[in-house]
Amino acid sequence: MSPHTILTVLAHPDDESFGMGGTLALYASRGANVHLLCATRGEAGSADDKHLQGFNSIGQMREAELRCAASILGLKGVYFLGYRDSGMPGAADNNHPEALIQHPIEEVAAKVVHYIRTLKPDIVLTFDPIGSYRHPDHIHIHQATVLAFERAGDGSFYPEAGPPYSPAALYFHTIPRGFLKFAIQLLRLLGKDPSHWGQNGDIDLAAIAAVNFPTHVRIDIRSVLDKKEAASNCHSSQGGGQTQRGFTGKILRLFGGYETYMQAYPPVQARKRIKRDFFES
Repeated sequence: MSPHTILTVLAHPDDESFGMGGTLALYASRGANVHLLCATRGEAGSADDKHLQGFNSIGQMREAELRCAASILGLKGVYFLGYRDSGMPGAADNNHPEALIQHPIEEVAAKVVHYIRTLKPDIVLTFDPIGSYRHPDHIHIHQATVLAFERAGDGSFYPEAGPPYSPAALYFHTIPRGFLKFAIQLLRLLGKDPSHWGQNGDIDLAAIAAVNFPTHVRIDIRSVLDKKEAASNCHSSQGGGQTQRGFTGKILRLFGGYETYMQAYPPVQARKRIKRDFFES
């Protein structure tokens, strides 16, 4: 049998490691051809001057960090759509003419279709409908990927991208709500506000936890946790490596042995058991 091909469509450098890095490393280690399509180079991310030494821009630095992580995860290919990072809601970067969110969903989807038809993945992975934590770029690329998945087999949509091709399945990476609720309670016990979490205090964990997505696939990544951690360390400008130390690191290791997914297509029958592999029948 020929190896499986997986296409992951995300928004920024570091999304692949901090989110579904264990899954990507696991399937790559099993011989799958794992490809990453990244919408932007993370130009709106902040970084200390020490991280920028030797680079001409934040985008160039973050691309280098991504390629470091991709090598560790074992990715077959990394491709960029060429849009600009839009930043968090309300940021000035939202209004940049090259920002991802300034471009129509159909336009972005057409570019994703090109890679689907070229790489011919068995399955496609992307963010859940709220983009994990409501980042505008995450939501935009989620919507574009869903449309691309639906239209890649339609020869009338973006015909210059090549012959129609339809992947077998589409999955959304999700954050387990049990873990989120535990983290929220823990933060409150520590006197921290879960509605202002993250490096810049702009992530509302409580609002995220209130949205529940079903779990259809639960991937055991314990055998590749070291690869996920090493890949995350490549993104040092975005805090990679810092969260793996001390108390936070212990909590992440306690809950971080699995990554969960919602199956968007084909439709899942009610009460169907949780799969341990994307390719289980």
